[in-house]
Amino acid sequence: MQTSEIIAQYEKTVIGNYNRLPIVITRGQGCYMYDLEGREYLDMFPGWAVSGLGHCHPKVVDAIRQQAGELIHIDNTFYNIPQGKLAQMLSERSFGGKCFFCNSGAEANEAAIKLARLVGGEQKRYKIITMEKSFHGRTFASMTATGQSKTHAGFQPLVPGFTYVPFNDFNAVEQAIDDETIAVMLEPIQGEGGINIADEQYIRSLRQLCDERNILLIFDEVQTGLGRTGKWFGYQHYDITPDIITLAKALGGGVSIGAIIAKPDVAEYLKPGTHASTFGGNPLACAAGIAVIEAIEQDNLLQNAENMGQYCNDKLLELKEKTHLIKNIRHRGLMIGIELTVACDKIVSIALEKGLRINCTQHNIIRMLPAMIVTAEQIDKAIEILSDTFEQYERTVQQEQEQAQ
Repeated sequence: MQTSEIIAQYEKTVIGNYNRLPIVITRGQGCYMYDLEGREYLDMFPGWAVSGLGHCHPKVVDAIRQQAGELIHIDNTFYNIPQGKLAQMLSERSFGGKCFFCNSGAEANEAAIKLARLVGGEQKRYKIITMEKSFHGRTFASMTATGQSKTHAGFQPLVPGFTYVPFNDFNAVEQAIDDETIAVMLEPIQGEGGINIADEQYIRSLRQLCDERNILLIFDEVQTGLGRTGKWFGYQHYDITPDIITLAKALGGGVSIGAIIAKPDVAEYLKPGTHASTFGGNPLACAAGIAVIEAIEQDNLLQNAENMGQYCNDKLLELKEKTHLIKNIRHRGLMIGIELTVACDKIVSIALEKGLRINCTQHNIIRMLPAMIVTAEQIDKAIEILSDTFEQYERTVQQEQEQAQ
């Protein structure tokens, strides 16, 4: 089939709730993806942060193949070996908590919200404080938890019990707490919000405040979890321990999986009948998750994420000196935000035409989330394409201005 035929097929049979690019991707390998015509793209935003090990990592592919030949799915009426092993691996690399498995980040956040309400049940505490510019998912509670009005549009009335305060503003959180508050929920780094990094003192103060007020501290680690920041989890940069963390994205290496990890005394509230997921913790997804963790450790990818993140930041700072289009750069490990002085949608389109995939968020923030296997040479290539993209954008703007005159 031709690209036009596939697009026509989608238009006829697939609901149009995505703004899709007119490109059909047929193959991915490492930090590259390939379209139907065989064109190569350097992917600096692989799978919307899902492909943390790049596309089709050999260890993950082998694990899926082997598990698919043994047991793809068994319901949670029974035990299965991969689920228990993955839970142990996550527990040992975090804070010794207990795991619940589901299928996505939104589902993980739903589970965390339900668990928080169960904890607050007897005291009739149900309110959760979240942050402006946060993003927690598209299901009803996770959408309501998201502190962005554009995500809420058209879906009112929302789930009651959520309060939004500015990110990195401790006093705002403190003032928002009342007798019905059960949790504070935030991303240690706001991804969709523009790579906004939580201050160390802010996080430590939140932990102390939550302890004093007997409130749960929930970290949405859907993007920051599984090594992207240079540590297994984003909270580990702050020398504190949350009560619950939520995971998804990179956990399955491309396979759909989500999870929460909760402190044991919190986890005990999630009793039989309170919550479930038919596909959650299935052997295939858990086998992929095990392979992801093993690959990160065997290939020392935590260190590579830290090293390559700093390398990319340094190269972007050099580029910043050559163009007025870059206002600021934020990064932690391989979560990279490039704040521009202009809207970034056209720049992202030009870059894609040149073979570089990046993302635009919050109108003027270029978001790059390279795979943890990324090399210095690939970053150099990305920066070179980005530099050419900026030059072409400026030429185009100048031509448009001249024509308008």
